Amino acid sequence: MQTPIAIVTGGSRGIGRDTVLQLAAQGVRTILTFNSNQDAAEEVTRLAADSGAPSAALQWDASRTDGFVAFAERVGEVLAGWDADRFDYLVNNAGTASSATLADVTEAELDAMFAIHVKAPLLLTQTLLPLMRDGGRIVNLSSGLARFCYPGRIAYGPMKAAVDSLTRYMALELGPRRIAVNAVAPGAIATDFSGGMVRDRPEINEAIARQTALGRVGLPGDVGPVIAAVLSGAMGWVNGQRIEVAGGVHL
Repeated sequence: MQTPIAIVTGGSRGIGRDTVLQLAAQGVRTILTFNSNQDAAEEVTRLAADSGAPSAALQWDASRTDGFVAFAERVGEVLAGWDADRFDYLVNNAGTASSATLADVTEAELDAMFAIHVKAPLLLTQTLLPLMRDGGRIVNLSSGLARFCYPGRIAYGPMKAAVDSLTRYMALELGPRRIAVNAVAPGAIATDFSGGMVRDRPEINEAIARQTALGRVGLPGDVGPVIAAVLSGAMGWVNGQRIEVAGGVHL
């Protein structure tokens, strides 16, 4: 049986990076994407190789839909180099943050957030479907901010709520191909996301920890294993669901 192959967008850092390494530890080969930091992406491929799972890093800009077809062609080339013609898993993880409020959010920022968080997962999935194996699995990255609200997230939280809805529609339409689609929704994670706010600002870190049942903010290593588990056969009957990975924040 051919070893599984995954595509993880935004796999050079944070949750995406940990997901690639978790999958590599399970023998899953990965095509990861990066936007600008090629050195970080190549470090991930080296670490994955150390686990015995080949990986490849491809540059991809989630905001540029005119590059999606060319990206799919490069994916096909990587697959051919691995003597494969299909991949098994897709993790739509790439994203950017916004700190806009109702008073200052601009139309341009809303458009950019929609392009990256909603349009890109939908259209990238559409573009890659001919290369995806029947019976595969897709994980879309949502957020706890689709369920609860913080100031300065008016351009971000609603986009992730749209991802939750998109996930259900994708699960419905891909059912005939036995492709399961789920959303994983991290809470506050200590990464460089949003300028490292949760990781680097103790007052924010501590405030969120006080609101979390397990008493701390999350780490990438709390989320990557969950994504890997959702992709596994052990969760094969889970479909169209939103799985929050947040330590019990704002219960």
